[in-house]
Amino acid sequence: MISKEQIDFFHTNGYVHIQNVFPAEETKSLQDELDFILDNWAVTNMGWNGPWREAVMDPETDKASKLVHLHNLETYSRAFQQAITGDNVTNIMRGLLGEIVEFHHSTLHIKPPSTGHPFPLHQDMAFYEHEDDRFVDMLIHLDDTRHENGEIRFIDGSHKNGYLEHVRRYDNGDGCTPHLRVSEHPIEATTAVPAKAGDVVCFNINTIHGSYINQTNVMRRLVRVGYRHPENHQLTGQARDTPGLMISGLRPKNAMPGELKRDEELVEDPNAFVL
Repeated sequence: MISKEQIDFFHTNGYVHIQNVFPAEETKSLQDELDFILDNWAVTNMGWNGPWREAVMDPETDKASKLVHLHNLETYSRAFQQAITGDNVTNIMRGLLGEIVEFHHSTLHIKPPSTGHPFPLHQDMAFYEHEDDRFVDMLIHLDDTRHENGEIRFIDGSHKNGYLEHVRRYDNGDGCTPHLRVSEHPIEATTAVPAKAGDVVCFNINTIHGSYINQTNVMRRLVRVGYRHPENHQLTGQARDTPGLMISGLRPKNAMPGELKRDEELVEDPNAFVL
């Protein structure tokens, strides 16, 4: 599912677009189950906050802009559980991360029609910081994307500069969603990566990326799935101290997140598990 040329492109540019990872029938199953998840579980709110909103949106658009999101889709749907651990995805991650790969998390990102949430440029390291960059995010496309509905966009090679300091507060000191300063990192400097439903786009945790607002009359559906080498310990953020599924290889000794211990270390009373 991934060629040497694609692997080289990923390491050079910090991202890679891989076509037809999910066949039409599987993509349709994911779309159908997502409809149920949306109706019953997803959260809709204003999305990311911060001074960047005033820089890229007029007041009317700012007020109307919404984001639909949800974490850990694999806990709501067998189709998504199979998708994130399937052979096609596993082979891609082996090519990008090596033979030992741990699933970290999944997050739904939907841009609703007309005012679907834009994303200022940022690095995902700001949201789940790790010791190093052996972490790859995969965007599973459930809709075709293009400029009009807010395709993903990257600054080529930006992962090579490492993690950058993000804006985390308004001028008044109130906290905000981490993002890079718009004046220093304009989205106009990015490369667009439009994709088809069933495609994936993979990128390094330090690759700078963002997207424009959805201007169409239909939603744009993406699912972001994160994978890492289990020895790349997490420092802060989403899913910290939570072990993920091993999708390739064996978990190395002393590569368990957080303070988790073996049963014999946790249980002092030998009768604790007697029913």
